[in-house]
This record gives sequence, C-alpha cells and structure tokens, in this order.
Amino acid sequence: MVDGGRAWQSGGLSRKRRNLLGGLALLPFISAANAWAAQSASEQGTHLDMAGPPASVSFPLLHMIESGALADVTDSARFTLWTNPDQLRALAMEGKTSFIAAPTNVAANLYNRGVPLTLVNVAVWGILWMVSRSPNMKTLADFKGKEIAIPFRADMPDILFSFLCEKQGLDPRKDFKLRYVASPMDAVQLLLMRRVDHALLAEPAISMALRKSHSFPVSVVAPELYRSVNLQEEWGRLLDRPPRIPQAGMAALGAARNNPKLLARFEKAYAESTAWCFANPQECGELVARHITMLTPEAVTDSLMVAPQHYATAIEARPELEYFYQLLLDREPATVGGKLPDDAFYAGAGA
Repeated sequence: MVDGGRAWQSGGLSRKRRNLLGGLALLPFISAANAWAAQSASEQGTHLDMAGPPASVSFPLLHMIESGALADVTDSARFTLWTNPDQLRALAMEGKTSFIAAPTNVAANLYNRGVPLTLVNVAVWGILWMVSRSPNMKTLADFKGKEIAIPFRADMPDILFSFLCEKQGLDPRKDFKLRYVASPMDAVQLLLMRRVDHALLAEPAISMALRKSHSFPVSVVAPELYRSVNLQEEWGRLLDRPPRIPQAGMAALGAARNNPKLLARFEKAYAESTAWCFANPQECGELVARHITMLTPEAVTDSLMVAPQHYATAIEARPELEYFYQLLLDREPATVGGKLPDDAFYAGAGA
C-alpha cells in the first residue's frame, strides 16, 4: 500500500530549519519516538510503515511491497512519500515509521540528536550531476562566471559542490553566480523556462528535466539540455578514491531497530529488490510510476541506467561513510549533528 496523502508540498526551507534539530522543541518528539521504541517487536510485527522520497532509494521499497517480499515477517506493508527534509525529520521523530529512506548525513544528524535510529545500508552512491544548456561544459572550471541553480543551500549537494570546486582551486562564492532554490523541481523549472542555463541536480530530477525538454508542448519553450559534469567522478578523480559517494540509504526506527531478525530480513529483501531494479529498469520504471505519480516510467528507467550499481550494508559502508562525515564535519558540523556517530548507529556493529 502506498500512502500519497502525506506527500506534503515542498516549500522554502531555511538553513536553520534544516540543520538545527536540537533544543527544547525536539524533546516531545524524541520522547514519543523512545516510547514507541519501547514497544515489543511483536506489537509492531504485523504491520510495517516504510517511507522515502521520490528518488531511487525508494524504488526497492515499492518493489518489496508489490512482490510481497516481507510477507513472512509482516501481514502488511505501507509506503509513505516524503518530499522535503522537514517531512523526513517529522516522520522519523514521531516514531511510527519502521524503516525510512534518508540521506546519510540526515540519518547521522537525527541519531546524534537522540532519535532512536539505526542505519541499515547505503544504497545510493551517485546521483549528482551538473545539467547545462551547453554541450561543451566538461569540468567544473568550465562553469566559471556562470549562474548555477542549486537546491537547498548549505545542504549536502551544495557542500559537495563547494568542496570539489575548492579541491581544484576554484572559489565557489567568487567564481560562480550561485542561485539557491527551495527544491530540485524549482531548479528544473528554471532550466525549462530558460531562466538559468545551468543547475546542480540529483537523479531522477535530471532524467525528468532531460525528458521534458524534448516533449511537446514543453519543447516549444524549453532549451536543449545536456547531462554535464558527474560529481561522483570528480570525487574519485580529485580524492583518488572510488568514484562514488555514500549519499542515501535505509534506516530502522523504533521497535524495528531492536529486532535483529527483522533487520536482517529487511536488509536481504531490500538488497534483492535493488538488484531487481537494476536488472529490470523498464519494469521498475513502470512500477514506480504507478505509485509516485510525479515520476514518469521513462525518467525512472533513465536514472537507473546511469546510477552506480553499488550496494553496501551499513557495516560495509562505514569506512566510506566516516570519511564523508568527516568532510561534512569540517565544513558544516550541524549537517551530521556535530560528531561522528558511534557503533550503535550501524546495524550489526554489535553482532
């Protein structure tokens, strides 16, 4: 079952609202989440609520629901869509969701601020690209002096863009005209209406933009758009590391995080559904579009064709996560809650 009723519309999000979760305002939510966590696994075992964004990290969840992959551990499963960071955090803190898809830095942030959460896996390792009206933009230096639309100021995409620019001698505040927008779809609209020529976007918004720019009647107004610099490849080239970034995964909440059997079963089913999505991109596109109507089958398929086919459990991903978290701590400590998560953050660390 897919719950679209809670897919609130994205709005303008201040840096303070995204990054600062501490203080008295959190206490009622954390208390509620801890109370839910105290329930026995059997009380929650007959039903699983899962949540995620309109992005590739949610595709396996939808396949798991349609295929009945968890029928041996739950009587029913439901998917709830979230569309901005505030909604994600509200779902995590209210304590009624069993598994939630989240950017890895948000998962660490919530954990470090007292939300009972355990990271299960990292399933998304490369979804950030530059999109441009010019086919000749091959490096970040090629965008020098240009206006670039970037969603979510001081959040993960912005931080990565600035870091990679600085690693090659560019000053992101002086060498570019950065135009911050409230959401990826706002950046897409600016591109399609010719109000900006370049944007930093994540899949599947990129594939949506590329498809829309060729479709009638949008094509009458929209410019030709091109997939440009791959930020994952820049990461690998500049840091002499694999060309992948641990960007998003699944986290267990409440009673689910204290149920080793359920965690292991969920992780196995999610890994299998991830493999199915990559092996069957067209079928996956059709499945996803049935449940997330803002996405088209073609865009989902296109996004799967360019994504790194890498998957890791939380324990396997920990070295790369800690490298990434340290980068964020050095630049914007609030994005990860001010410190590296301890062992209890990683599912299986105590096994």
